[in-house]
Parts: sequence; structure tokens; C-alpha cells
Amino acid sequence: MISTLRRGLLVLLAALPLMANAAGSAHDLVQDTTNKMLADLTANKEQYKQDPSKFYDALNSIVGPVVDAEGISRSIMTVKYSRKATPEQMQRFQENFKRGLFQFYGNALLEYNNQGITVAPAGDESGDRTSVNMSVKGNNGAVYPVQYTLEKVKGEWKLRNVIINGINIGKLFRDQFADAMQRNGNDLDKTINGWAGEVAKAKETSDKEAGKAAQ
Repeated sequence: MISTLRRGLLVLLAALPLMANAAGSAHDLVQDTTNKMLADLTANKEQYKQDPSKFYDALNSIVGPVVDAEGISRSIMTVKYSRKATPEQMQRFQENFKRGLFQFYGNALLEYNNQGITVAPAGDESGDRTSVNMSVKGNNGAVYPVQYTLEKVKGEWKLRNVIINGINIGKLFRDQFADAMQRNGNDLDKTINGWAGEVAKAKETSDKEAGKAAQ
């Protein structure tokens, strides 16, 4: 029996690609791109299953531009490490972060069978930060809540964080980065280059946490 969080990760996969190039309201961005991405997944699912790398590239093309990779990367590193990083190191980590995320979640999204996604009514978007909530029905019939945090960056809405079924993904990655830096003797290059492996470890950690919570 898969863990509650593992099911929740399927929800994230169904939800992450809902972000397209930012335009208009955050709510409309999520709602409109939901329809677009699910239609694309339906049309190309078998091809993506045969060649997952094409799916990772599609996710990067659709999701990458709207993710605040710089802001998320600095948040994951925290001030303690980001202020020591060179511009080249930051850029490399941003790319490794996005690629690792899409590879980590890509296969799970291919298991999504259009069970149902509901975007909640629009909230207050008068400021530079807002949340967009949705619920996704899993393969087991359970309904999982997903909350996006979006911020305006240069006038466009950008994704900053996701909370899936109560699991804060940003915090999970921050903790994993700090742990990796300790294990790597504060070698920033080693941690950046090995981030894909760290994402896998974060998944194992989150699965264990979810398993404990389900007991």
C-alpha cells in the first residue's frame, strides 16, 4: 500500500504543470493551463511513457518559465549558503533544481488518469503574493488539497511554493539542502552537482514521514 504522501505526490504532478507563461490573474493562470496541460497529457501520454525524457522537456518548457527558480533556489539554500554562492553556482543550482524536480515527479504524473481537478474560487490578488487552492482526486478516490503560493516578479505571477496535503515542499527541500551541505563538508559545488540524488532522498524522507502520520 503506497503512503499518503506518495499519493499526494501524484496530486502535485497533476497540479505542477498547470502553470503556464504568466498572464492575467493567478487564478485564471491555473484554471486555463489546467485544461491545456491535461489535454496535452492525454494526447501524448503513450509517447511520454515510451520516452520520459520528452515529458521532462515538456514540463521544463511549460512549467519552467513560470517557476521563480531564482527565488526558490535562494530559499532552499537559505541566506547562509546563497550569499556564498557565485552567480554561476546559483544558475547551475537553478537548472539542477528544475530538472531534478521534473524528473522526480514526471513518472508519477503519467499515472494520473484525469480523475478530477477542481480549482477553488479566486482569492484576494490585490497584492504581490497570493494563494491558489485546488483539490485533486487520486486513483484511490480520495481527494487531496493542493495550495500554490505565487508572487509577482516583474509584474508576472511566479510559483514560489507548493503545499500538498499538508506537506510543505519548500521546507522539505531546505532541510534536505542543509543536511547535504553538512554531509559534503560545506562543499557547495558537490551539493549542487548531486542535487538530483538529494531530491530522491527527500522523497524517501517524505514517504517515511507520511507513513508515520498514517499510522
